[in-house]
Amino acid sequence: MARHIAHRLMISFPVLLGVLLIGFLLLQVVPTDPATVVAGPTATKAEIDAIRNDLGLNQPLWVQFGRYLGRVFQLDLGRSMISNRAVVDEIALTLWPTIELMLACLIWAVPLGITLGTLAARRRGTVIDRAIMALSVMGVSVPIFWVGLLLIQYVGGAGLLPFQGRNGPIWTADGFMSIILPAVTLGAVFIGPVARMTRTSLLETLGADYVRTARAKGASDWRVTIRHALRNAMIPVITLVGLQIGFLLGGSIVTETMFAWPGVGRMAVGAITSSDFPLAQGAILILAVGFMSINLLVDVLYAYLDPRIARG
Repeated sequence: MARHIAHRLMISFPVLLGVLLIGFLLLQVVPTDPATVVAGPTATKAEIDAIRNDLGLNQPLWVQFGRYLGRVFQLDLGRSMISNRAVVDEIALTLWPTIELMLACLIWAVPLGITLGTLAARRRGTVIDRAIMALSVMGVSVPIFWVGLLLIQYVGGAGLLPFQGRNGPIWTADGFMSIILPAVTLGAVFIGPVARMTRTSLLETLGADYVRTARAKGASDWRVTIRHALRNAMIPVITLVGLQIGFLLGGSIVTETMFAWPGVGRMAVGAITSSDFPLAQGAILILAVGFMSINLLVDVLYAYLDPRIARG
């Protein structure tokens, strides 16, 4: 298991370097001059040139990237051009709200998707199966912003639930109420793919020899499904969940912006629109690290569910 994890970490390191390079180069092509942003609208050309020299912006790109890598590996992401606070501190303020939103989404969406997929597999070919699959297709087809707009219009607009901002941690009453609409918005498009993959994988597993043997020993259908078949059917489902969580990181940007949720995604949008380059780079980095960490966790779960993967 440890060897498997170490191997995955070695593979992830070049990916992280590639993300850092892409994030660095994308912000280089933005027409706004960082020195002008720092200097302000009333600065003279000499002041702007001095700031550009202090920031190292007159150096070749490979030198700037090398200095940027050195700072990142020392956990120094620079300072925000707007607030003049350390980027690490700015990210620390927004990281937990994003984690809260992701957890609140997964806690209800994944179990519901697995439950619906299991029910559809057990009722294959019936009206229940067709209805669940129809809802799954609809869930996959609906964009996140459309779900959010509907909830804001008909739930938030009716005063049933708050829809702007985070009113405290999730374990408080106000915080719990304020996270419901963003979590439902983000998780609504997550249920369909999980349900469809669970149904497909479970149908394949239910036809295996060991499942027929368990049935021959007198085990009930639901006991065979839950105890024997579902665990082995979870490997492709976990694959999908890991990939979909990466999708959720992108969807959280839309959701946080719509609901004024003070997370990393909303901070990234604000940093890019205000040309706060160090903060934007920091946000891109933390989102990429989060995606790779999720993939690593998925690989560990692979090895737990099927030890042959770790041995391979």
